[in-house]
Amino acid sequence: MAKVHFISIGGSVMHQLAIALKRKGYIVTGTDDEIFEPARKNLLNEGLLPEKIGWDVSKITSDLDAVILGMHAKNDNPEMAKARELGLKIYSFPEFIYSESIHKKRVVVGGSHGKTTTTSMIMHVLKSTGKPFDWMVGARLEGFDQSVNVTDAPVIVCEGDEYPASAIEKLPKFHFLYPHVAIITGIAWDHINVFPTFDIYLEQFRIFIDKIEKNGLLIYNETDAVLKELVEKHRRADIRYQPYGVPEHSIENGKTTVTIDGHKGELKVFGEHNLLNLHAAWYACKDLAVDAEMFVSSIKSFTGASKRLELFATSAQANVYRDFAHAPSKVKATIEAVKQQFPERKLYAVLELHTYSSLNEQFMHEYDGAMDKADAAVVFYSKHALELKRMPDLPAEKVKEGFNKQELIVINDKDELDKWMESQNYNNSNLLLMSSGNYDGLALEKVIGNIGLHIQ
Repeated sequence: MAKVHFISIGGSVMHQLAIALKRKGYIVTGTDDEIFEPARKNLLNEGLLPEKIGWDVSKITSDLDAVILGMHAKNDNPEMAKARELGLKIYSFPEFIYSESIHKKRVVVGGSHGKTTTTSMIMHVLKSTGKPFDWMVGARLEGFDQSVNVTDAPVIVCEGDEYPASAIEKLPKFHFLYPHVAIITGIAWDHINVFPTFDIYLEQFRIFIDKIEKNGLLIYNETDAVLKELVEKHRRADIRYQPYGVPEHSIENGKTTVTIDGHKGELKVFGEHNLLNLHAAWYACKDLAVDAEMFVSSIKSFTGASKRLELFATSAQANVYRDFAHAPSKVKATIEAVKQQFPERKLYAVLELHTYSSLNEQFMHEYDGAMDKADAAVVFYSKHALELKRMPDLPAEKVKEGFNKQELIVINDKDELDKWMESQNYNNSNLLLMSSGNYDGLALEKVIGNIGLHIQ
């Protein structure tokens, strides 16, 4: 029976892997210097919550088969030093996932945007069609109680992140997964604190293509000019290629119907970016022996991953959507999706800048045109977020200049944002809330209630 220890067990995916391994029958221990909800409750329910908060070198013993290191743990962590001293095998999260799936068929979804949704679509279809598989995905998905699952299934479907694997392993996570089926959804510069130039960022995807197993399949978005050029310039003779674009579809009365190989289905999700994600998912499922009729029948009931164009509140005259969008390409795609789906409705768009890249003055020009399709646009960021990240002040005029939208409203105070949202006329309109943060603690449910909409 394998014995594993987690350094930084409280991480959002780390604790999920810990639970999955315990359920698989492994002996699991873990430590962390802070554990927040929902990880705390999840670990407590599984009997995995550490007895005390903090690092404990006594947990690092010579009989451990693996030490799994989370992103939160620093390079000078005392438990890691002890593990090195004992010569134990130290894995980053993706390295361990690979070690558990060497004999599985590995499907890995990479790209600057759409990874979570595309991965979730594949998972939804495989579950609907009764095919056994493991998974690793970066969001909560309806029908799955875990975002990570590791069993003896013959297939694993993974969201492949380009962010560094751990404090000691600075290479991107998706470089450690060696896919048999790889998807690249698109390439748009992000994580500038890790990849200071676009060329360095682009290189990570070239390396990812090199990591595809011989005789494997690369499914790529040919509507993305940067990605298409990369694939054409860096072509391998020992793998197969499947380009994809927006599939055949129609939009009527705010509903989208897609056609795949002659089979039609009305979708619960919408937007050109989601149609692209769906098309990529189709080709992956096809390679896993799912036919078009089965795929369309299954994908019709897909409601989306958490906070990915999620319907948050509604009334007869308006909808409120939440989306994780923060990178420029994601913001643009999400706004255009809502406007295309409801062209006759006024679109209010509120974007919170929360990540290191999005709060960086030098990066601001990347947002040029991203909010153009919004009828009224607000960019919010708190001075507190800048202080926490130890970043310099971001002047409002630099934000307006970067977005290149004359009527853009820039707000730094959550109470002011509350007043603005509550003062708008939501008759025949949609409100789109885009953030990877929480608007500096703004009580969104209260705000939405005050404007007369019903939380879903």
